[in-house]
Amino acid sequence: MKLELIGHEYKYAVEQIMLALFPKERPEYGSLDAGYTDFSAVSRLSLGKVYAQAAALIRRGDDISRGYARVKRCKLDGKIISDRLLQRIIKQSFYRAALDFIETPPVWGSLTGIRPAQLAAAELMAGKSETSTVKHLIREYYVSPERAKLCVDAARSAISEKKTLESKDIALYVGIPFCPTRCAYCSFVSNSVEKSFGMIEPFAQTLLREIDDASELINTLGLRVIAVYIGGGTPTALPAGTLEIIMQALKNSIDLTHIREYTVEAGRPDTITVQKLEIMRRLGARRVCVNPQSMSRDVLMAIGRNHTPEDIRDAVRYARQCGMALNMDLIAGLPGDTPEGFLLSLNEVLSFDPESITVHTLSLKKGSRITLGEFLIPSGADVAGMLEHASKRLHESGFAPYYLYRQKFTSGGFENTGWCRPGYEGIYNICMMEELCTVLALGGGAVTKLVSPDGKIERIFNAKYPREYVLLNKAADKFEKIKRFYHAISL
Repeated sequence: MKLELIGHEYKYAVEQIMLALFPKERPEYGSLDAGYTDFSAVSRLSLGKVYAQAAALIRRGDDISRGYARVKRCKLDGKIISDRLLQRIIKQSFYRAALDFIETPPVWGSLTGIRPAQLAAAELMAGKSETSTVKHLIREYYVSPERAKLCVDAARSAISEKKTLESKDIALYVGIPFCPTRCAYCSFVSNSVEKSFGMIEPFAQTLLREIDDASELINTLGLRVIAVYIGGGTPTALPAGTLEIIMQALKNSIDLTHIREYTVEAGRPDTITVQKLEIMRRLGARRVCVNPQSMSRDVLMAIGRNHTPEDIRDAVRYARQCGMALNMDLIAGLPGDTPEGFLLSLNEVLSFDPESITVHTLSLKKGSRITLGEFLIPSGADVAGMLEHASKRLHESGFAPYYLYRQKFTSGGFENTGWCRPGYEGIYNICMMEELCTVLALGGGAVTKLVSPDGKIERIFNAKYPREYVLLNKAADKFEKIKRFYHAISL
């Protein structure tokens, strides 16, 4: 789609709403004259004495549609608030103009961000009722009633968790960028253990040094670790001895006396053994993620996961034998799946009686094999059916949504939602997704997220790949930045 911006330079806002509404299009900028008839859009922003107004014109051939939105100038108080409100009306005007060119309005309306529950949380914390917050999301952002309610549910969990946090509370993330094989849908930074076995030992040694440095930093700043999440990749792809060394180092070096949750991602059932689970339990972990994604043998084969449904059943049995709380993931929209097949997978996962279930929507991202065109992907309507079935069955089974986030290029434009039984909300998931506290991240591809009391966010990125992490490790620079951050907010 060819785009022209007039009166503003909010390119990212226009691209976000364009991709949400027309996911197959890609932005191309230029000046549009009256005779240009290819698929195109003009986004204009005008600042009047009383109102700032956004106008959008979308054209395809002889078909033209316009949309408008405005905000009072008196509300544009400071750059941060002004940018947010102006980008909102730009998206709203584009959305209104686009409605004539799309068959079904997206369930998330004009919302494009990763964290829609933050909008609901802001309304609730300002004293609005849940009913009025739902109406606000429907009226201002055109979110469907079901998704507006979902936002409020997630916001309620975030607000409840925020009340438990103190100023020096942090979550600790440890990234293990190895997997047994690469799944067809995966775009994460992870290396196949088969291809990079030689990097495991130097990676582990570098991580141990970073753990020691993190321990010194935590003690110096007086931080309190309230949640630990070992993710990846697939941490259980490591040999049992290496996993034990890393977890022992965490226990020995870092004060975990304030911890309320300790999770290990064991996403691939074919990497889970009783020995590894016993190591996790002995060294502090109480929650494990076993992620089948599907219980269909054919779907598992299609996405390149070298395990069977029976491997999943064995992994669940091992986890329960070792006394672990259990999270399980499913993905709606996988190649070869159907609404009926997805519901069968969900019903079997429910039969395992997990404490929490995360329902993801397939994201068609660059870098994954699934985008190469060799897979038959369920339609957006089928994915909608899968998620509708899931919501109904999970509510019937005593689960409630406690966090959610969105990704680009998901099938049907849907979301990822964490569901749990009462009292089993994932603390790390809430804190990370709703940006409630600092997340100190160690390991390959890990992203430290520094959260100040006024909501300012700073991110520090570790090297992505194991070889880069080992050879280009800049932990000293990272920890110095963290010290400066905490020094600044304590002044």
